[in-house]
Amino acid sequence: MPDAHDATQVLEFSGRLNNLRKRALAFDTRRAGQTRAGDASGAASSWRGRMWRYVPLACWIGFIFFASTGAMSASNTSRIIAPLFKWLFPGISEAQLLLVHFTVRKTAHFTEYAVLALLAARAFIPSTRRRLRRGWFVAALALVAIVALLDEYNQSFNPARTGTIWDSLIDLAGGATSLIVFSLWRRRRRRGRETRRATDE
Repeated sequence: MPDAHDATQVLEFSGRLNNLRKRALAFDTRRAGQTRAGDASGAASSWRGRMWRYVPLACWIGFIFFASTGAMSASNTSRIIAPLFKWLFPGISEAQLLLVHFTVRKTAHFTEYAVLALLAARAFIPSTRRRLRRGWFVAALALVAIVALLDEYNQSFNPARTGTIWDSLIDLAGGATSLIVFSLWRRRRRRGRETRRATDE
């Protein structure tokens, strides 16, 4: 027959087991709360990151389509460019002025799509989607091509503008040039980091 001492030990052991169970339950509860908080924080951070990457890209696309309206037609931009160059170069002829105006407008095409390509690369490179992250160059160039074609197609319905495939090719050239330069810069920067890391080791 078990004596009183054995019964006391059994009770103490049961009490310790209960305490361990309570502590384990409290730990699991805290851990679950931290996990939910971490998930919520991660989701908010991911949402903010996407906004930071894609809002400038969307705004620039909006600017491009605004620039394809009648507000930026050749007749309107000539009101700014012509007086400026006549003031800078009083002896400039009308033929030279037309050439300058044409060059400025085509350079603007090239430049605005170079910026679009860089903003697209900025948005795609940190993407959580592996395929988009690894194929950022092709994705950015495809976006440039799509926007350029839609831009010229939109201009074809505007009497004050002229939609032409040649402008789309200029746009695509601007995007491709900026992406190539950016890609070479990233590769050079990566090699520099690897060289410094090897030197430190």
